Amino acid sequence: MGDKRWAMSTRHSLTLVFMHRFLLLLLPLPLAAQTADLVLRHATIYTVDAVRPTAQAVAVKDGKILFVGSDAEVGKFVGPATRSLDLAGRFVYPGFVDAHAHFTGIGQREMTLNLEGTSTKAAFLDKVEAAVKRAKPGAWVTGRGWIETFWSPPIFPTRHDLDRIAPNNPVVLTRADGHASIANSAALKLAGITGTSSAPPGGAINLDGDGQPTGMLIDAAQRMVRSLVPGTTESELERALELASEREVSLGWTQVQDAHGSWAEVARMRKLYGEGRIKVRIYKTISGPSADAERLIAQGPGGPELADRLTVRGIKVVMDGALGSRGAAMLAPYSDDPHTSGLITTDTVALKGMLERALRAGIQVETHAIGDRANQITLGMYAAALKAVPPAQRTVKEPRWRVEHAQIITPSDLVRFKQLGLIASMQPSHAIGDLFFVPSRIGMERIKGAYAWQTFLKMGVPVAGGSDAPVERGEPMIEFYAAVARKSLDGKSGPGWHPEERVTRAQALKMFTWYPAFAAFEEDRHGSIAVGKAADFTVLDRDIMTIPEAQILTTKNVMTIIGGAVVFGGH
Repeated sequence: MGDKRWAMSTRHSLTLVFMHRFLLLLLPLPLAAQTADLVLRHATIYTVDAVRPTAQAVAVKDGKILFVGSDAEVGKFVGPATRSLDLAGRFVYPGFVDAHAHFTGIGQREMTLNLEGTSTKAAFLDKVEAAVKRAKPGAWVTGRGWIETFWSPPIFPTRHDLDRIAPNNPVVLTRADGHASIANSAALKLAGITGTSSAPPGGAINLDGDGQPTGMLIDAAQRMVRSLVPGTTESELERALELASEREVSLGWTQVQDAHGSWAEVARMRKLYGEGRIKVRIYKTISGPSADAERLIAQGPGGPELADRLTVRGIKVVMDGALGSRGAAMLAPYSDDPHTSGLITTDTVALKGMLERALRAGIQVETHAIGDRANQITLGMYAAALKAVPPAQRTVKEPRWRVEHAQIITPSDLVRFKQLGLIASMQPSHAIGDLFFVPSRIGMERIKGAYAWQTFLKMGVPVAGGSDAPVERGEPMIEFYAAVARKSLDGKSGPGWHPEERVTRAQALKMFTWYPAFAAFEEDRHGSIAVGKAADFTVLDRDIMTIPEAQILTTKNVMTIIGGAVVFGGH
């Protein structure tokens, strides 16, 4: 009898346990399962989410957003192991994304002679002279970052300028845009460059009135000298990536969309991620047309790897040069130099087949196009590929191809971006720097389709905002300011600046959050602060959505959070 009662009691207990567990499935998860790893509270949060545009607090678990709401509500997600950060009224935004930068170049700028900010020719030469004095006799002196457009007069330096301070050391110094370099006579002699030398396709050797090299090498011609510079060691390349990551997260960037690259660079990044030496997310492209690009096409688009830190799924093409060096390909000659209309720097025959193969394989293509001729050729080649490979033949139905820079565009070509379903990947700081010299370089008429951010947005064309660092300084507050103010850093404007093309602050915030996520096929997990998305946040000390324009430039990043981990600040 006792055994029977025990059996009945046991069955009854098991039934109660089963019913209890069943009822738990119908109820909200227990508090323990909802306990957050990280809570941010007492903040003003701009979510870029239409469902809840602003909030006070956010909770994070396992690298993803668990809750977005009020300070009063977030308390229920705090447990004994939760890290709770009181932001004391600071301002939280979705993690800022640089939609166009050159990651290795950012780090290398920190390791070599950085000529950024040399606002006079004398200051430029002084900095170079100091580097020459530190160098060993006969050693190469290299650097990057000079821009002559801020000098008076705004003219290129010459080999003679460098010869006076470096008669024996070979010197080659790259313009900030990366599309031109100045070399001294010692470097030209080592390269065998004379007045009768021929530049490689896609390049130019500038000559003086006597038919001798000025020292200025444009686009592909830079390789004639740069190939002689002693190679960077593997440890130096790794250190450059590490420095780039440190700089980017300190500024508030949570992802860099890295334009250009090789599989060797991808391997290097994978190694450093594995060692914990890179924190920022990277969306990586491979340079093409090339064998490396064909390897990507054969593999197909790569998904996120290394805990969503690295994605490789695009090809980067360079159609022309830059405006500063008159390498941007224009439909008509330059107004201030009628002898040239710029350069097409890619093999368009090879590009045609590559575009069609990439489209079939689901590989994104992004093409550097600055001049109106380069943009027109790019649009035409994109259109031809999209027609040749209809959606039924594509691995990815919506390819989201991009035009990088999209600076000078014939007004009639602007609408083609919408018609072709393209993304305009643009860097606002280019406008506030270039517009000092562009009116004289290409004339007032051609500026009507220049840096057309608002026109694109009104058409419904996504505008992914970037910095093009190290061409520009690469700071998110400069880019945000340039987008909303369309004025120089000291608040000046001028004829041809077209202030109607500036954007609202809400538009600018999307340019550096949601649009880059969309441009990387990541809008389902990045780009806004919403439950289920990656916990990437940029925390600033001021409210860039309301403060006077000039104060945006002095706003500081105080904390960067990637995947729920505080990678900068928070001490």
